[in-house]
Amino acid sequence: MRTAVSGLSYERGIIMIREDEVIGTIRAALEREPRVNLHNHPIELSYADGVVTISGEVGGIAAKKIALEIAAKPSPVSGIVDRLRVEPSEPMEDGAIRDHVCNALTSEPAFRSYSVRALVKQALEPVRSVQEDRCFEVEVNDGVVVLNGVVESISHKRLAGVLAWWVPGSRDVVNGIDLFSNAEEQDEELVDLIRIVLEKDPLVNASQISVHSRDGVVTLEGTVPTPNNKRAAESDVWYVLGVNDVVNKLVLTGL
Repeated sequence: MRTAVSGLSYERGIIMIREDEVIGTIRAALEREPRVNLHNHPIELSYADGVVTISGEVGGIAAKKIALEIAAKPSPVSGIVDRLRVEPSEPMEDGAIRDHVCNALTSEPAFRSYSVRALVKQALEPVRSVQEDRCFEVEVNDGVVVLNGVVESISHKRLAGVLAWWVPGSRDVVNGIDLFSNAEEQDEELVDLIRIVLEKDPLVNASQISVHSRDGVVTLEGTVPTPNNKRAAESDVWYVLGVNDVVNKLVLTGL
């Protein structure tokens, strides 16, 4: 009996050490990554049964995606619970965020044939009724935008996600939109959508920027007049679903 109890304690000790090692490895990697900046935006980590839970508020979409990628790297990790939120550029109530997202979707020419519904007090309310087989459903909770519905392509799904991210109060976007077909994603399609996104941003002169992608790593080359324009272009790319990293080679032409 003592041996069994002793063995159980020992086994638990090994598990606890393993958990501490996983958390320590992730935290050390996060501390080495300047784009995450743990000093200004602390992140909480926990690990159990192969799943890492990561929570806190980060300074931008790049920090969020990079932190999630780092947390998923250690070999024992089999899953991630994402509770990271992005610091909003402007405080905004959920209702206002929802209205802005719905307005962005209804105003987008690529979505003119899409119905839009908003979840208000647990009930879906029509914002625009066109085709029921092409639709968006918008929900917002604590600054987190949840998108559902059905669209015709991965590019449409990605564009809807970017429009939701662009609303100043958005703290996260959960893109659960379904596709008519499960076509395999291609780098060319991702590049085309990124070009469209850059063209929509008034802070970016897309004609001066070339975009390349390989396996979700996007490289930007060309010229921009100010650091703010350079940051805006990179942020736009990070907002796109399927982008795993951005190599920003944009050159400044003026200060």
